[in-house]
Amino acid sequence: MRKHTIRLAAAIGGASLALTACGGVENTAGGGSNSGDYPNGAVEMPVGASAGGSSDLISRQISKGLSDELGGTFAVINREGANGALAAAEVAKAKPDGSTISVQNASLFAITPLAVGEDEVTDISDFDVVQGVSRDDYVLVASKGSGLTSIDDLSSADGKITYGTTGVGTGAQLACALTFNVNKTPAEAIPFDGGAPALTALLGDQVDTACLQIGEAVENIEAGKIVPLTVFGPERVDSLPDVPTAQEQGLDVEVSQYRFMTVPKGTPQDVQDAIAEAMQATFETEAYQDFNKQNSLTPLEIPGDEVVTMLEEDKQRYADLVEEYDIDLGDAS
Repeated sequence: MRKHTIRLAAAIGGASLALTACGGVENTAGGGSNSGDYPNGAVEMPVGASAGGSSDLISRQISKGLSDELGGTFAVINREGANGALAAAEVAKAKPDGSTISVQNASLFAITPLAVGEDEVTDISDFDVVQGVSRDDYVLVASKGSGLTSIDDLSSADGKITYGTTGVGTGAQLACALTFNVNKTPAEAIPFDGGAPALTALLGDQVDTACLQIGEAVENIEAGKIVPLTVFGPERVDSLPDVPTAQEQGLDVEVSQYRFMTVPKGTPQDVQDAIAEAMQATFETEAYQDFNKQNSLTPLEIPGDEVVTMLEEDKQRYADLVEEYDIDLGDAS
């Protein structure tokens, strides 16, 4: 089998972060213009996931940094559903003036197209990608009630195993689907709109297993409330040093996630530059770096054009994985 490397990124955290609004900002819509005075009004940041999940929390961390650096209001608005496609559609249709911006996830553009019809595909060409943010790995975890303690237990499990994912066409779905298919284990996917509800279902023994981003799961793993079975990155992660990778356990499965800032296509370059510069300043702060460490995130603070190149390469890699393992992401049970 070929080794497939799927990059990833995501940010997660404990408590939601309050947004800071600085004084002297007009309370009108509209973000930026060629004047270079950005923002000149309130800015909305749709996030395609539920409150408390990875996408939500990293968006709030970025919004706070933008507010601190640029002196405006950057309001995170949850538009969960369809692995971020609903939020993405809102951004794509918004006025290209910087009044609507969004941290989006790679799986929407690199994996979801493999799970939906052509008319449902979200295309990265509908956006300008401003700045890379971060990446992180997935972990397969089991509920205490499932009795599962290792990957080996999957092969000998009685009956069908249920697994929660963060939605159809997500990296979580692909990682789990690959694992169960390679092990030839009967399984059923239960998609949720984000990591937080998937974790809640796992904690309540409503599903046997789940693929979650490490930052979403690590606190409950450390508390002994859920059981880690494997991680899907190229090597073990510092926050879960005793949990082997899928490859260590004989599974040729690598799946990751990463996120980046987008704006509607045609947003003025000076507005994009202002956002990118403010994000870079945020990345340099101790608070943001602590946030990454606490949530097992690897910086992916690269220019937008490099992000687009990654997306194009990873879309092909994911397609190769789906073909090699004969996975139907539209019905990965």
